[in-house]
Amino acid sequence: MPSRGPSIEKVGAEHHDNNDNLAHLANQEEHELGKFESIKRYPWAFAWCLFSVWCVLLVSFENQAAGNIISVPEFRKDFGYEYEGSYVLHANWQSAFQGAPVASGMIGALGCGAVADWIGRRAVIIICLVISYGAITMEFVATTNELFFGGKFLNGFAIGALASVTVSYIGEVAPLALRGMLTCVTGLAYTLGPLVVALIVNDTGTYENRWAYRAVFCAQYGFAVIATLFVPFMPESPGGSPGEEGQKRLAAIKQTLDQVKAETDGATYLECFRKSNLRRTIISVSLLCIQSLSGIVFAASYSTYYMQLAGYSTATSFKLQIVQQVISLVGNVMSWYLVDRFGRRSLSFWGLFVLNIILWLMGGLAVDGSPGAIKGTVAMILIYCWWYNVTIGATAYTVLCEVSTSRLRVKTIAIGMTLQYGLNMMWSFVLPYLFNPDKANLGAKLAFIFGGLAILSLVFLWYYLPETAGRTYEELDEMFMKGVPARDFKTYKSDVQTNGEVVQAVYKSDAKQNVDEEEA
Repeated sequence: MPSRGPSIEKVGAEHHDNNDNLAHLANQEEHELGKFESIKRYPWAFAWCLFSVWCVLLVSFENQAAGNIISVPEFRKDFGYEYEGSYVLHANWQSAFQGAPVASGMIGALGCGAVADWIGRRAVIIICLVISYGAITMEFVATTNELFFGGKFLNGFAIGALASVTVSYIGEVAPLALRGMLTCVTGLAYTLGPLVVALIVNDTGTYENRWAYRAVFCAQYGFAVIATLFVPFMPESPGGSPGEEGQKRLAAIKQTLDQVKAETDGATYLECFRKSNLRRTIISVSLLCIQSLSGIVFAASYSTYYMQLAGYSTATSFKLQIVQQVISLVGNVMSWYLVDRFGRRSLSFWGLFVLNIILWLMGGLAVDGSPGAIKGTVAMILIYCWWYNVTIGATAYTVLCEVSTSRLRVKTIAIGMTLQYGLNMMWSFVLPYLFNPDKANLGAKLAFIFGGLAILSLVFLWYYLPETAGRTYEELDEMFMKGVPARDFKTYKSDVQTNGEVVQAVYKSDAKQNVDEEEA
């Protein structure tokens, strides 16, 4: 057990005026708060975190729309060419439509990391909304591949910045007891947006006019308008509240910032890769990268098209897409409880382990190729999407927020989003050539590629992913500064926790003494 340090002997004499003692007390009390009590104590912090999740819906909606419209026959007719009696989208344009917003999203994410610290989180969101309105309009009125490409590319800047700044905001203001749940709710936005897309496409996707796909882009205006109505009232830092509880929380925040300021003051992106921060940066972004490497790009963006190629009617494939999004949403809701019950490390590692098994089963069924086996691959895709959202689809955002250091959080998140966008962009250009029937025609046999990458990812998680559940940012800072091994995080007793227990005991002792004196 680490020593308590020389400051503990002075606690009794100085605790009434010592800001550090208030911070230690706040740290200890956060450990003792449950979810509902945290919501009651910090209602506005909770509410504005939910607003940030709403903004993420814009991101998930646009991302899913890019993949789903390929499954709309009328879109392929208007923007593609005839091939063996049906219309297909040229692989070059298909790659461009999906890869362009990812490329601009990388720029948006990195730019957000620098700008958000300068002009604030709210200003960045407002700028993103303005850009998004223009981009959605371009997509909506497009009748040529070039104009549609321009709209997708422009919207990517806003989407990349929104994805970074909203996750950072949630990580900064969420109380400890709610941090795991609220960061997992970010994953909910990435399932709810696609569900809305699936419902719209199911209703309009069989139309024989441009509204078969234009309705999807029109619906994006609704998400943007609601965000626009509330963003002017969004505070930059709603974590504090008036009174003694607010003073404790502000003291804890100040202590965290002071501890890391010495080595990260005036931080740049290069600071994220300095020796003292490199470990945290790699761990923070790892799960986002693993998401892209373990097959979600195929399962999310190509499932409807694959179902049609597998012999399902267009209408049936759209209904199965709704089922896919509903079970994905259910999976994310399950993660709200599991992420704290089993922890980030266990849920991520064993979750990916099961996903790996599903991928190899999916590939094996695709090799068989019989009608029954092909239907089995569709079932595997549905199971994959559910379990993905129970596990790494949710925990990635929790780890991203918790492991990154306070002063570098928005920049670390931007790096993580950029790397994920980079991997997604790579897949968006490669997958059409591997998947499409007029190219390599691998279909669901792509699962073998993702299965192999998942095995490598499992090895990384086993040795490097720490358990951060139930740890305040102050404790995590201490453990990373001391180089605690990843597998020891769960049982490590930190100086911060020890100090908090001592300060709390002194405060309770003084309070009891005051009560006794008043009664006497």
